[in-house]
Amino acid sequence: MSLPTKTWFDALHQCQQQGKSYVLVTLLATAGSTPRNGGTKMLVCDDCEFDTIGGGHLEFAVIKQARNLLLENATTQKVEHYPLSSKLGQCCGGATNVLFEVFTEHTQHIAIYGAGHVSKALVPILAQLPLQISWIDNRQEMLDDIAKQAQPSNVTLVFSETPADTLATLPSNAWTMIMTHNHQLDFDIVTAALNRKDLSFVGMIGSDTKARRFKTRLAHKDFQEQDIQRLISPVGLLDIPGKRPIEVAVSMAAQLIQLLEPEDVTQAQKKQAWRDNKQLIATLVKQPEPQS
Repeated sequence: MSLPTKTWFDALHQCQQQGKSYVLVTLLATAGSTPRNGGTKMLVCDDCEFDTIGGGHLEFAVIKQARNLLLENATTQKVEHYPLSSKLGQCCGGATNVLFEVFTEHTQHIAIYGAGHVSKALVPILAQLPLQISWIDNRQEMLDDIAKQAQPSNVTLVFSETPADTLATLPSNAWTMIMTHNHQLDFDIVTAALNRKDLSFVGMIGSDTKARRFKTRLAHKDFQEQDIQRLISPVGLLDIPGKRPIEVAVSMAAQLIQLLEPEDVTQAQKKQAWRDNKQLIATLVKQPEPQS
């Protein structure tokens, strides 16, 4: 199903926000007569496609190949050679190399607790990443004020009189970032978060003093040391200075961006990507021959 109302670029941004798998298709080198020039792009999802590389049997074959690659559920790059001959039902007589860039689904969920100045600066940054964001507060008027402006499709505003109770609804491996207007409320949420052994990040805004006091209180509530150490506080990268809301938000966002690419995965992926890129470069150097 083609949805021509969006360009491939608009669709790419939407897929990234929603954590949806997609294939970015690019016509690379072309030779002879072809429907579109090199550099033309389209985007293919499992149920729709955006833009066009010229239509006809070439585009049909490319879409079919892109969806076959999506079924493999692996982020990869691949180049295919297509002669535009009678075999494809096209009589252009040219040829083209097509680059398939496969991006698999990555939907990391994060719950932001608190709708104050820092979170108002943080959420718009995080919304541009492949994250599903629950923005939670116990002040309806604050959320109503935020809702006056359209929110990105991957941001959900959640009102709860007892925000700590919402921890039970978070998916496994979710992240939490705690920054409410009340220290006791922060502590209640931290306690509930640490009781969830399957949450992969529990962060809380605050000073070193606040963090020490919270960890002492947690120890008095019989939390084990390994559980207490799961609380990351203060949050953010120390090499990003400043105390303004936007500066704090950028520091926190930078820390979360690092979490999106775990080290134990990236080293193997970087080696594989280098091998893939060398093969890709070799393919690009070889120009396609036009079909007679």
